[in-house]
Amino acid sequence: MKGVHFLLSTLAILAFATFLASASDPSPLQDFCVAINDTKSPVILNGIAVFVNGKFCKDPKLANANDFFLSGFQIPRSTQNPVGSTVTPANVDQIAGLNTLGISLARIDFGPNGLNPPHTHPRGTEILVVLEGTLYVGFVTSNGDGNRLFTKVLNKGDVFVFPIGLIHFQLNVGHVNAVALAALSSQNPGVITIANAVFGSKPPINPEVLAKAFKVDNKVVNYLQKQFWYNNS
Repeated sequence: MKGVHFLLSTLAILAFATFLASASDPSPLQDFCVAINDTKSPVILNGIAVFVNGKFCKDPKLANANDFFLSGFQIPRSTQNPVGSTVTPANVDQIAGLNTLGISLARIDFGPNGLNPPHTHPRGTEILVVLEGTLYVGFVTSNGDGNRLFTKVLNKGDVFVFPIGLIHFQLNVGHVNAVALAALSSQNPGVITIANAVFGSKPPINPEVLAKAFKVDNKVVNYLQKQFWYNNS
């Protein structure tokens, strides 16, 4: 009997751990939890610094429609920059009412041949729809899957999914501007642009590490680390 109880307890713990591991943003425990952007973190409680995984909530009775609203997403953004693209986010930093709701949005403007460089969202899956133009998109699977490349040419109205955490990109292969909307499964999915992180970190990564990793001469690494790595978001 004790063995059965132990087995059931173990299965329950494993099930709970699996739930935690597979979850993205925590689910809300009330209708909404509108973020307070001006609250300083940490908060000191009984002499202990307390940090919040996300943002503090304001009194729900003080919430109003503007907490769930953002305008201007129809306005084209300038793509006059080194990569030829601009990402305009609509996450919890722009819409306080998104706090705890586990979703966000982004508009991506591309100039001709504009690129949204290889990057990853550590906290969210992305689903993208092309509103105008033609995009060449793709993602690379993890080491365990052999780093397979999945690509597709998307036209107006086409939809593509980029799984959470995987490196992906979008390139405008047309001769005119392109626009896409991306929805992400997190109020704050985060973004890590690969080249910026590897060659533009502060302080710089030891060139010997990168030279060995990329199988290039130290001079190549030094040159890349001296470049200006543009952040398009």
